[in-house]
Amino acid sequence: MRCAKFEILRRAFGVVGACAVSLAVSLGAAGAEEKTFLMKITLPSINDPSHLYAKNFAAALERDSGGRIKTEIYPASQLGSIPRQIEGTQFGAIQCAIMPPDFFVGVDERFEVMPAPGLVSSMEHGQRLTADPEVRKVILGLGADKGLHGVGLFMNAPSSVVSKKPIGHLADFSGKKIRIFASEFQIESFKRIGASPIAMSLGDVVPALQQGTIDASLGGIVVFTPMRFVDAAKYVTETGQPAVFVVAEINKKWYDSLPADLQKIVDRDAEAESKAINPHAIEIVDKARKGWTNSGGELISLPPDEQQSLLKTLRSVSQEVAKTKPKIAEAYRIVSEAAQRTQ
Repeated sequence: MRCAKFEILRRAFGVVGACAVSLAVSLGAAGAEEKTFLMKITLPSINDPSHLYAKNFAAALERDSGGRIKTEIYPASQLGSIPRQIEGTQFGAIQCAIMPPDFFVGVDERFEVMPAPGLVSSMEHGQRLTADPEVRKVILGLGADKGLHGVGLFMNAPSSVVSKKPIGHLADFSGKKIRIFASEFQIESFKRIGASPIAMSLGDVVPALQQGTIDASLGGIVVFTPMRFVDAAKYVTETGQPAVFVVAEINKKWYDSLPADLQKIVDRDAEAESKAINPHAIEIVDKARKGWTNSGGELISLPPDEQQSLLKTLRSVSQEVAKTKPKIAEAYRIVSEAAQRTQ
């Protein structure tokens, strides 16, 4: 009799225990779904297409995740110099970095193939190139073994050269100390036209111009105007080369910690905003050009024959540099062939 009662009690508690375990699992799953994740977004510029992309991307993430992803945006290098921003993103102190791929060459040298001089001829051409599936696969896949997960790629602006003295001819580049991005393509290109290239982080450029450490700087008008470069140098020579592209890189460990549905939202929203930014980027470039002249700056174009000569030189340099390293050569082949397809 006692054994029968014991069996009844054992079964009853077994059912209750199973229910308790099931409830705990359910609550745990619900807790994981309701957990919020903070994404700190860093970028070196402000009030340019990169900044607008950051704001649009952040808004899309908060909306589509139902508030499970919270975002904070830090433009104008508020979280440190560009190298510090990249390191912070690699090691997880920062969750997202939005900046030109050239600056990631210390992570993987193939990052510099995207802005190879002479690759694209216009904003629209650059935008078609960044939408190419093969290009996105190559560029966004870089850095995966160094703590990064690429999610976004778009064209920020054509390049210009801001200078303290006017540069109206190719010969005027001779002897000039010019700030460039950390790219071997750019180093060799400016050497070829007689300049002395100096790699420098964005935050150091205006003081360097004011102090005479450099004579000019490569960059985009969308950065020169809102960041008041005109206070240090009033002339902008619009070479259009190389194109300034931007990548959005996510800390891989943070990304891997997200539930699968949030990972899909991050990838999807980053790609969608990479396309949505295109017409706005063109508008921002046009507005920045007008803003430059309204602030007392001057826009300069090279004579047509010299511009063509520059493009020819830049293309040849890009091809020569790409051949020197097998990894770069293959990535450059894929991107340059896509540039021809999207011309």
